[in-house]
Amino acid sequence: MNNFGLKAEKASLDSIGLQQVAAAHWNLTPAELVEECIIRGEGQLTDTGALAADTGEFTGRSPKDRFVVQDDITANTVWWGDVNIPFAPQDFDNLFNRVAAYLANREVFVKDAYACADPKYRLNIRVVTELAYSNLFCHNLFLRPSAAEIKNTVAPDWHIVCVPGFKADPKIDNTRQHNFAILNFTKKMILIGGTGYTGEMKKGIFGVLNYLLPQEHKVLSMHCSANIGEDNDTAIFFGLSGTGKTTLSADPNRGLIGDDEHGWGDSSIFNFEGGCYAKCINLTADKEPEIWNAIKFGSIVENIEFFEGTTTVDYDNCHKTENTRCAYPIHHIENAVEPSVGGIPKNIFFLTADAFGVLPPISKLTTEQAMYHFISGYTAKVAGTEVGVTEPQTTFSACFGKAFLPLHPAKYADLLGKKLEENKVNVWLVNTGWTGGSYGVGHRMSLKYTRAMITAALEGDLGQVAFESHPVFGVNMPKSCPNVPDEILNPRNTWSDKAAYDAKANQLAEAFVQNFEKYKAGASASILSGAPKVA
Repeated sequence: MNNFGLKAEKASLDSIGLQQVAAAHWNLTPAELVEECIIRGEGQLTDTGALAADTGEFTGRSPKDRFVVQDDITANTVWWGDVNIPFAPQDFDNLFNRVAAYLANREVFVKDAYACADPKYRLNIRVVTELAYSNLFCHNLFLRPSAAEIKNTVAPDWHIVCVPGFKADPKIDNTRQHNFAILNFTKKMILIGGTGYTGEMKKGIFGVLNYLLPQEHKVLSMHCSANIGEDNDTAIFFGLSGTGKTTLSADPNRGLIGDDEHGWGDSSIFNFEGGCYAKCINLTADKEPEIWNAIKFGSIVENIEFFEGTTTVDYDNCHKTENTRCAYPIHHIENAVEPSVGGIPKNIFFLTADAFGVLPPISKLTTEQAMYHFISGYTAKVAGTEVGVTEPQTTFSACFGKAFLPLHPAKYADLLGKKLEENKVNVWLVNTGWTGGSYGVGHRMSLKYTRAMITAALEGDLGQVAFESHPVFGVNMPKSCPNVPDEILNPRNTWSDKAAYDAKANQLAEAFVQNFEKYKAGASASILSGAPKVA
């Protein structure tokens, strides 16, 4: 489909150095892109009408091959290290020229999209992809401008160029291996090659927003889900994999703002995206009906297997990867709110699956504790979650999304603290993990009780009860909660061996303190005061 006219199309690609492409398929509809995918052998339809596609060699992101161009803009602002690996400007230029040569006389797909549902912070994006299914992914995951908006947009703010078929030569290109994802804040471009994993595009733009919004607009960028109640009360849910973020934020009585990436502006919580990229391993209609029903024509399921002799997806099959995914526009979710914007949050939930059985099932945090726990981003892995994990292991990911942070985590934590103070927001630490002992001795917290505690927090019922302080972590634990037994609210009471609980609490506190050492130099005294007190 032609929204610009041939001359305007050609000029727009000329401006970024892709003037030699054979043809550019511009802003195709989902139906047209699905047709192109099938014709080109990039995928096939499932029995629900969704497109099944494989991402090839890479079935997940490759963090060690994610680079940021180090130049005058980024040299003194980016948090350099294992998350943000520097890449020389001249190496980026040389690599882009090689990608452009690869695309010469090839067809590409071009999609105009944008990020940030609040128009005050809108970032216009133009995506150029080698594959049709990559383009369909961007249609689903980014926000979709109208035809009039596309026509009236003079130039995009950022470009994504995604070329899975091009493989870098580390000796020539100074990459680590043949795949790469590079952010260039001067040229405002994300260059991706050697990998077909579509999440690199999604998380590339997330990294861009994590850099721009806090610095230019004082907007807190967040790796979280968000929903909104009938009284327009917004709630935010942070949590690493396995903590229940998707399950607990998917509430039939509340509208979904978004499931993964949001900004906290001066008067709004807004979704960065226009869709969802949900894990679908072991997916069932009973456990996650919203996701199940969203997988229909226009959606993509990645790296799945079919039941033999059918086009029915076997969601329990992880032969290719456990990271099977489905990508769909947010309007495929029945209770999604559009535009994906809510007001300032009244409640924030930090979800953790504490396999050591130490943290309370729910507790209220001070602003200082909230900043400290935000930087810590704690949960625990248990046996079976990853190869080689045979006993509980602490896991920390700064701001619940360390891999996507271009700035030092303290920058985001300080911004969080200011917004909490200005808006008097309740912050709750919720342990969806173990109670009555560590993994192997205790048992997993009842989902029914966790839901009841979150409901009580949302409805203000916990504002009417007495609290007590945890002796090590200092967080405030309610002594009672509607529809929850009083005896489970203080985790020490659930252990038969109190001395063993005390020892385990100190052990976990030491792990927190040790993890925080790498952030200590950049953290304020206010943040540090939220640390647990090791006996």
